[in-house]
Amino acid sequence: MSVRNSTQQSLSVQQMIEEKKKKGSVNQVLEKLMPKVLMVTAGLSILTTLGILFTLLLETFTFFERVSFWEFVTAKKWYPFSEPGSFGIMPLISGTLKVTGIAAIVAVPIGLASAIFLSEYASDNTRRIIKPILEVLAGIPTIVYGFFALTFVTPVLRGIMPSLEMFNALSPGIVIGIMITPMIASLSEDAMSSVPRSMREGALALGSTKLEVALKVVLPAAISGIVASIVLALSRAIGETMIVAVAGGSTPNLSLNVTESIQTMTAYIVQVSQGDAGYGTTIYYSIYAVGFTLFLFTLCMNLLAQFISRRFREEY
Repeated sequence: MSVRNSTQQSLSVQQMIEEKKKKGSVNQVLEKLMPKVLMVTAGLSILTTLGILFTLLLETFTFFERVSFWEFVTAKKWYPFSEPGSFGIMPLISGTLKVTGIAAIVAVPIGLASAIFLSEYASDNTRRIIKPILEVLAGIPTIVYGFFALTFVTPVLRGIMPSLEMFNALSPGIVIGIMITPMIASLSEDAMSSVPRSMREGALALGSTKLEVALKVVLPAAISGIVASIVLALSRAIGETMIVAVAGGSTPNLSLNVTESIQTMTAYIVQVSQGDAGYGTTIYYSIYAVGFTLFLFTLCMNLLAQFISRRFREEY
């Protein structure tokens, strides 16, 4: 009986060794294969980015063969559908910056206040409930935000400001601010939560109140992450399309008036992409020039966010 048991044990051990070898060979194949797969996917990402940039540059150069670059950057009128057309990008930039400025006024205070509450005042249970609910706002389709701005926010604002036009800069700016608030709140809360607990306890031991600790200790210590979150959120606001296309209008105006109809760079691209211009026309190529300008704006914003994050980062 003992010989039989020992034989069974030896067989089971041999089976385990063989299974181990088989698993080891599979793991070795995966170890050799996965780096190549990951390299291919990374290469595809780089090639896609280069392809987009090449297309933008090629079509933009074609546009500037027909329209003076100096007129594009200095002219104060954008009337591409008139004859002769006027292609001054400044009214579109003005509309984009007006909407982004209003969004910043709405989102930055609310987002920072939410981050301070979640980081310094909310209990763990409260944080686990509120933070996902707040981040749901980021998952709502932007077209829904656009119709919300047009059918709800604008009528409410017109009841307060009778001079407000149906299409204006104020309504989409406020709604974009609501949309980017979760980004600022979430990223800022993560930055503030990374500040060591010992700094808070030291400030409290010196007699500081909880509000003073939040504003004078935690906030300066997390400033790099907070500023980076704000810059990234504003770059998201600059590139927003559907909200301004639905509620902002299609009238390029170079002014500071937020009650009148505007047109942003993204809204103009949507307008022409709907078929208002034939392929190969100057108006068709103008969307690439506007898109390249928008690309430069968002690129500068992202580079600024990275610079601020590296320059003012404090490691604990």
